[in-house]
Amino acid sequence: MYNSDSVTDKRIIGTSERREQIIQRLRQQGSVQVNDLSAFFSVSTVTIRNDLAFLEKQGIAVRAYGGALICDPSTPPVEPSLEDKSSLNTSLKRSIARVAVELIKPGHRVILDSGTTTYEIARLMRQHKDVIAMTNGMNVANALLEAEGVELLMTGGHLRRQSLSFYGDQADQSLQNYHFDMLFLGVDAIDLERGVSTHNEDEARLNRRMCEVAERIIAVTDSSKFNRSSLHKIIDIQRVHMVITDSDISAENLEGLRRSGIKVVLAGK
Repeated sequence: MYNSDSVTDKRIIGTSERREQIIQRLRQQGSVQVNDLSAFFSVSTVTIRNDLAFLEKQGIAVRAYGGALICDPSTPPVEPSLEDKSSLNTSLKRSIARVAVELIKPGHRVILDSGTTTYEIARLMRQHKDVIAMTNGMNVANALLEAEGVELLMTGGHLRRQSLSFYGDQADQSLQNYHFDMLFLGVDAIDLERGVSTHNEDEARLNRRMCEVAERIIAVTDSSKFNRSSLHKIIDIQRVHMVITDSDISAENLEGLRRSGIKVVLAGK
């Protein structure tokens, strides 16, 4: 919590001044928390999240669980750990996974990108038969161990312990001689103009290769990932064939996706 030596007092201030003072806190502390800022400035958490979204679009901050981190141009953005990601919006991810897994039929060849939503898809594939699944995610592979009707392929490569995912030349080469019916692409950030992006350059490169060898690209993401962009672009939004998300997606994003010819499925509806 902030003390009396904080940058400002609790008088009512305007949006621009509040955002300037949030920037000062980011520079001083390296990170800020939504609840702390809400209490300090006597505004709603929604207002603070809008402030942080604005600062992220300006390249000043990168949002993280419960707050935001300073975006230092000299260092890559800080990526939340897999454990932190797993604790976020779990019920939504499971709802999305239930929709996604219904798309997988006998005879299908699928790629499951590394990630927490694709992990939930893998958990539901234990009763599937005559399916080939390739993944670069160690957690996803572990979830498929009990799926006896699924032939499991791993990309191999170098392990990123931060995300329990494999990357590198070996992973790229393992994909180039295959053709898949669909790719379930986990999403760190998705924006109608900036496309689909992720924190890590090597993972972005591997994700692009996955998109090249898949007939259909299906983005699986909860609505909190919209209007966000990470440093490394994967693909333009128009390359995506389907988005499976939750009903909290904004009307603007929903209409924008549909205008781009993308089928949108809302989990739970």
